[in-house]
Order: sequence, then C-alpha cells, then structure tokens
Amino acid sequence: MANTNLQFKTNYAVSSKIEPFYKGGKVQISKDEKYIFCTCGSRVNVLEISTGKIIHCVEHDDQEDITSFALSCDDEMLVTASRALLLKQWDWRQANCTRSWRAIHTVPVASMTFDSTSTLLATGGCDGTIKLWDVVKQYCTHNLKGSSGVVHLVQFHPNTDLLQLFSSSLDCGIRIWDLRSSQCVSVLQSHYSAVTSLSFSPDGNTMVSSGRDKICTVWDLKTRKAKRTVPVYEAVEGVVILPGSTDLTEIGVKSKDLHFITAGSKGVLRVWEASTARCVYTQTLPSTLPSASEEDENDNPRSLTYLFHLPASARLATVTAEHNILLYQLPALTTQQQFVGYSDEVLDVKFLGKGDSHIVVATNSCQLKVFELLTNSCQILYGHTDTVLTLDVFKKGSLFASCAKDRSVRVWHMDSDSGQVRCVAQGSGHTNAVGSIACSRMKASFVATGSQDCTVKVWDLPADCSAEGGIRQLTARATEKAHDKDVNSVAVSPNDKLLASGSQDRTAKLWSLTGEGTVGLLGVFRGHRRGVWAVCFSPVDQVLATTSADGTAKLWSLQDFSCLKTFEGHDASVLKVIFVSRGTQLLTSGSDGLVKLWTIKTNECVKTLDAHQDKVWGLHASRKDDKMVTGSADSNITVWSDVTEIEMAEEQAKQEDQILKQQELSNLLHGKKYLKALGLAISLDQPHTVLTVIKAIREGENSSELLEKTLLKLRQDQKESLLRYCVVWNTNARNCLNAQAVLQVLLTHLPPEELLQYQGARSHLEGLIPYTERHMQRIGRLLQASMFLNYMWQKMRVAGAPSSMDKDEDMDTTPLAQAQPFFVIDKEKKSGSNERRDEGNDSESEQDEDPDSSVEDEEELEDVSATNKASTDNGRVENGASPKTNGKHHSESEESEESSEEEDQEEETTVKKTKGLPVSSAQQCQTFAS
Repeated sequence: MANTNLQFKTNYAVSSKIEPFYKGGKVQISKDEKYIFCTCGSRVNVLEISTGKIIHCVEHDDQEDITSFALSCDDEMLVTASRALLLKQWDWRQANCTRSWRAIHTVPVASMTFDSTSTLLATGGCDGTIKLWDVVKQYCTHNLKGSSGVVHLVQFHPNTDLLQLFSSSLDCGIRIWDLRSSQCVSVLQSHYSAVTSLSFSPDGNTMVSSGRDKICTVWDLKTRKAKRTVPVYEAVEGVVILPGSTDLTEIGVKSKDLHFITAGSKGVLRVWEASTARCVYTQTLPSTLPSASEEDENDNPRSLTYLFHLPASARLATVTAEHNILLYQLPALTTQQQFVGYSDEVLDVKFLGKGDSHIVVATNSCQLKVFELLTNSCQILYGHTDTVLTLDVFKKGSLFASCAKDRSVRVWHMDSDSGQVRCVAQGSGHTNAVGSIACSRMKASFVATGSQDCTVKVWDLPADCSAEGGIRQLTARATEKAHDKDVNSVAVSPNDKLLASGSQDRTAKLWSLTGEGTVGLLGVFRGHRRGVWAVCFSPVDQVLATTSADGTAKLWSLQDFSCLKTFEGHDASVLKVIFVSRGTQLLTSGSDGLVKLWTIKTNECVKTLDAHQDKVWGLHASRKDDKMVTGSADSNITVWSDVTEIEMAEEQAKQEDQILKQQELSNLLHGKKYLKALGLAISLDQPHTVLTVIKAIREGENSSELLEKTLLKLRQDQKESLLRYCVVWNTNARNCLNAQAVLQVLLTHLPPEELLQYQGARSHLEGLIPYTERHMQRIGRLLQASMFLNYMWQKMRVAGAPSSMDKDEDMDTTPLAQAQPFFVIDKEKKSGSNERRDEGNDSESEQDEDPDSSVEDEEELEDVSATNKASTDNGRVENGASPKTNGKHHSESEESEESSEEEDQEEETTVKKTKGLPVSSAQQCQTFAS
C-alpha cells in the first residue's frame, strides 16, 4: 500500500516552455553570430544561439503579419515591414519602437536589406518598385522602377564605393542599379526560374547566383557576363562562396579555384568546383533517411530554404522546410546545434535520459525530436515514414519505443555519455496504423502495441539493445484480436504479468501475459459511454485507471472488474491519465486544454491547471515524481515542477512569522507603544488584531487624545486599511463604539478631498451609513426605556418619606445597576461613573432591551454588505439605497405626541454623549459619500 506519511501534491508551476518561434519567412543571423532573428506571424523573435532561448521579441501593435525585416550590419537597428504598409524601426534589445513611417509602397514589402554602412535601407515591394531610405536622416532617397512583379530579392554590392544595388523579380533577371544615377545599368539573364540568392567573392569581382531552375551561374561583375553555368540538379534556395584561405579538404576543396556550397530541395549540402562545374562533396544523410527522388523533392520535409555562412566561428547555418535551424561546424560539416522553430501538433511527449534531462516528442510528422531541457538544443530522429503517434519509455530512461501510421514499431537508445540517440530495433506486422505502445516495466524485455486493426501484439526485445549492433528486427511473440474497434491505448502492469487495453468500442480489457505465445483475456471493464482513450495501472494497488471521450476518468478493481470511483470535471474528452504520489493521486488531461490533479481517497479535484489552448495529448511524470511534462495540439510543450513542498515551506514560514509578530505586538502593547503596535497590527492585515490595539488605546487615560494622536501619525496606506476595518467593525454592535471612535478622528481631521482619494473610500463610507443609523435607532430605543425608568424613579421619590429618601436611593441604586444596566440620567449625580458603567455593559444593555436584537443584527449582517446598501425597517427607500435622515436621527420617542422638540434634542445629545458616538456621524458619512 501507499506510504501513509506521503504528502499529497497540491499544485504545479511552469518550469520551462518550448514554444514555436519560427513559422516560415525570413531568417537572419546577427553579425556577431550570437543571435538568430526569425519571423513568427506578427512578431520577430530573437533566439540566443548559446542557450536556445527566446530572449527578445518585437511585435507590431496592429497584430498584422510581418512580411519582411532587416537587421543592420552593426547589429544595432532592426526594421520591420507589415501588411499594414508600415515600416518600424526598433531598438530590438529593449523591444522599443523608435520610429514608424509609411512604406510608400502600394502593396506589402517583400524584401529588405541594409548596406554595409548601416545607413541605407532598400525595400523591394510587391508593386515592382524598389525604394531606398536614409535611416539616419530619415527620408526616401531613391524610387527605382522597372522590375516586373514582386521584387523578392534585394542586395547591396559589398563594395560601398560602387553604390550598386542588385535585385531580382518575377522576370528571373538580375538587375544592377547605379544609385548615383538611379538607373538600371544592366540586367543579367541566365535563369529561367526565380533567383533565390546571391553570393559575392571577397574581392567583389565575382558573384554566384542560384535559382529554382536547378542551376547556379558564376558571373564576372567587371564584364557583367556569365563565366559558367553549373547544373546542380535540384532547386537551389541558398548559395555561399567558400573562403579560399581556409583548409576545407575534408569537404572536397583541394585547389585554389572558386568553390561554392549549395542548399536546396534534396535537403543536403553539396560543394561545387566552379571551374569544372563538378560536385566535389555531398553531405551524408542519416542511414535511416532515404534519398529524395525527383518526384517527391518538392514535398521533402528535409529540403533546405536558407543557407548562411558564419565566418567568425567557421560555421554554416541552414533552415529546413519543417522550420528547423541547423548549425554545422566547418571544415567537416558536423552537426553542432539544432533548433526546432515549429513543432506542429504535439501528439505525445515523454521524459528521457539520466535524471530526466531530455524529453522526446512525437509531433505531426514522421520525425522524432529529442530536446535537451537545459539548452533547448534538439536532435531530429529519422526512421519512420509516416506520422509518429505515441511513445513510451523503459524504466531506466535510456531506451524508448515509438509507433506510427507507417504500421511499424521502433526502439531507440540514448547514449548516456554523448546524449546521441539511435534506432536499435524495428518491427512491422500490423495491417493498419499503430496508435498505442507500452514498454515492459521491470526490465527491457518486450513492448506491447495496439493498432487500428483492432489487434494487440507483444514484441520480444533482443537481449542486447546497444547502438553498436545496428538495427535489429523485432518479432511478435503474440497477436490477439482484442476489440471490435480501434485500440487507443495499452498499458503493462508493474510486474509485467498483465496487459490492459482501451478501445473505441467503449470497453477496456485485462489480459494475461504469462502464457507462452498468447495473451489470455481475464475480464472486461464496461461502464464508459464513449470510446476509451487511455488506460493506466496503479503502481501500488490492484486497480486500473481509464479515461474516455465521455468526459470522465474511472478507477476499476482488477479483482471483480467493478467500477470503484468516477472522476468528473473535464468539459470534453479525457485523453490521458497517470498516477502520481505513489498511486494516491491522478493527473488527467483533456480536449479542453486542462490538466487536473485528483486525490483518489476523497474523489476531489485538488488543482486545475489551465495548461494549453488545445487538446493535451501528451502527459508524463518524471521518475522522481517531482515534475511533469505536457504537450498539446497548440504546438507548445510545458515542463511543470511540483511546488507543493515550496508552498508548504512558505506557509510554515508565514505562520512562524505571524507568531513572532504576535509576540512583538504583545510586548508593544505591554509597553504602551501604541503607534508601533497599531502599525504592526495593520501590516498583519488582521482586523481583529487591529481592533485589540484600538481597545487598548481607548482603555487608558485621556483615551480620546491618545487615539487621535496615534491615528493621525499613521501613513496614508495604513489609514486606508483602518477605514476598511471600520466598515467591518461597524456591522457588529459590540465593536461599533470602537469603529465610531476611529471614524470620528478620521472624519474630523481629514479633509474630504484627501479622504475620497483613498482606495474604495466612497463605497466604504456608503457602507457605514445604514449600520450607523441602526446603532442610533437602537440607542434611541434604549433612551426611551431609560426615560421611562427615570420617570418612575422620580415618582417613587415623591411618594417616599423625606427622611428615608437618601437611604432608599443608596439601597436601591446598587442592585438596580447590577440587575438592570439601564441608562440612568440623574442630574443630581455625576455622570462620569455611570457613563463608564454604561459603556462597559453596552452589549448586555442591548440584549436586555431587546432579546431578539442580537439575532436581528446577525441576520442583517448577512444581508447588508459594505458595497450593497440595505434598507432598515424604519427607513426603507427604493432601489436598495441607504436611508437618508438629512442629519436628523429619528427614534421611537419622536413619534409620541407628548414629547416636545426640546426633549428630543436633549435625548439625542445625551445618548451620543453616553454611547461615545461622534455627533452626527451618519450625517458626516452621508456627506462624504455623496
């Protein structure tokens, strides 16, 4: 059973993310070779090569897609062009737009480039015109017309003294513009398809152009004639002239003649000798990736779209059609780094490697991607020929298996030292797409698969699965028609003796793996109303978890196949389920983009993570159970860390801090340091603690002056908190005196303009009005009762003997005060002691006067809030507005025809003095609130 001392998880926090940063379009590398700039919709992302992290991002406010951009040669200035025909100049390190202007082009800008001085910017538009801008003086210097169609290529000659600009458009010619005369001085004709790139020799006298017509042309720029046309037999997207000063014999450069390297539709780099038009080197493809034929070159996902030379670090960079960026080290062209710009829909993701340092991802492609979490550098694994659907990892984390739509199964091995991953085994035998796979749990001995052909297969692994032995063939030891519809999921029990399968036929089944060459059916789990998406064994108990398109997850007993628990909470299909916290909790992910954490014992959803914007297909927990990873159809991969222990430590530290502050507060009150005590109580944000300090101040000598002096020394934010607390205190008859005492100081000494600047001051004052009026009405009723008692006492004095009046008064007053704490107004006595006695017995007086008043107070406390003003019984107004008295507090005694106006004023003044309320406090609140 699970450890009873195990701490349940309560929350996860995002640790890192792998998000799309390039979805096609232009790519440029900074001059210092530290950053890669690439477009992603309405943004230009800046990728730091050393860390693989997106460190900067600039985005147009209008959310219009960026059609082109250019980085100045000094790496200081970035200019972007959008479909809104705006050009924006950026301080990209601060993501700050420093200047914006109209592009003048009538249609969007298709190409942009800076000259080597970083002062001239050329823009080629879809309207067939080229405009040059002086970015320092901020004006348009040239408007070059004559190109036909979209100008998709503009590039300055590296020699700034020549003041020449090269361009190409849909007519396939290369135009040379003289910027002194603003005229086209020559059109170089050689290509019969779009010209894709230009590369200049170091001396500037030779240029190589590439095109999609499968040729490269070497030009003599002095004579403006073609020196040689080199057929390359592929559509070329990028060409780079190799430096002659570097030893590049490893890639076939064995002479001082001009050599250049091409990148195109075949997806490989090739080196050509210009003088002989001969290919001297072809990059070697991975052994598992077949060469592209002429028919499928256009659809080759590995085809290259950009090629860059990084001279400072002696590297080459390429961009693939699948939006991957690869860096190669010269002279051997060894792969140094790979970055995945866009992963498309993530179908599955698993932790991999020692210490879960990597993740392996199946996306909507035939390649697998292995990310190193520290650097985001990626290995791209080739082998499957159709979309990879799901993955599973063996116990040690260095071996994992994959299955795909190509009906095959592959086993991969990661080298623990180099981190390189290679395919070590493969098998095929299913007659349809293989949609689920599960690895043995105890040791790497077999894998189980489920397919759309409704069968499950068990495949034995070779004894040695190291990468040295090449790719071995897997054979299926058992095949069973398991379901009537597609098998969506399979799982192997922790002891490798049981197999579970879930199907689109709404059932899950349990199978025995102990038989020789067969799998035996043990039972069927029925109860889901729609197809079963996932099955998973508990690591400690004999239960099975399943999820379904009916929006539920269920726990089943392996003994009698009954449903033990049902977890409801997702609004759509529940796609994945895993056990965490040693089998005491579940994690589920769904089509609603949510990940939910459940505690099995209480059947309660502990936490809902708004993880993604689309279906969460991938869900996996690390072997240490301290983090998880999710992958979604929104192309995002998120790594989450368990923050339960962190939150517990923070909560414990908070509690300890509270105890220390309470002790400090007690010491301050004992030392009568009321200002520091009040400030400390407010910092704790505990209204009851603040009330304790207020009571302590009012119990001392010269309480009014001391309270006033203390409150006025508080900071403005502390006064704001105090006003907020008064609203709470004022709702209770026991605490209203303290609330009114504080309000009297605030309303008397603070000007209305300052008070109304407090946060929520208006609503606080409006909330004070109805309760203050209720307190005044209650005091009025007490006053009426006390006046009647005074009348009876006066009558008793007249009826008694003169000689015994004083004695009777002394004898009767004491028991009367103890038994009935009425307000006694006797002009012959000093009111000081009686007022102190009356204040001390305020709550008891109220209870004796009206037995139901406390209940009524509690009921109205629930009905009346600080922001919703309720009507009182004696002063109802329409629309829930506060009862208005216009400065006159009516009591029941005022309804009597026998009471005079002078007596009313005397009663009101007496009660205010006796109860300690500020004169006309409700009226003051009304004035401030209005």
